[in-house]
Amino acid sequence: MNFGPLPSVDATAVPSEGFVLDVREDDEWAAGHVQGALHIPMSDFVARFGELTEAVEDGRRVYVMCRVGGRSAQVTQYLVRQEIDAVNVDGGMQAWDGAGRPMVTDHGNPAFVL
Repeated sequence: MNFGPLPSVDATAVPSEGFVLDVREDDEWAAGHVQGALHIPMSDFVARFGELTEAVEDGRRVYVMCRVGGRSAQVTQYLVRQEIDAVNVDGGMQAWDGAGRPMVTDHGNPAFVL
């Protein structure tokens, strides 16, 4: 079954109040992430899918992010199949950082993309 082209957006097009889902692993998340993002590593995603459905308000778009866009593309495809309004963030956290978008850490250290 063909679902058509994968919906994606540029990192600069993610609204500041947008719902970001970060599917990177724990060490990548710890280095730096989007403030307020939901962190579910791709390796745990199917088992923790319910956390996303609880967090997403009806019809709210999910901006899926990884380091460069490969893992997030796979998760975005899965979410679209579940009829969730999801888009892949092109270039992932590297593009986010390159665009000068804000990043945070949980421990107050300077944020960077691992």
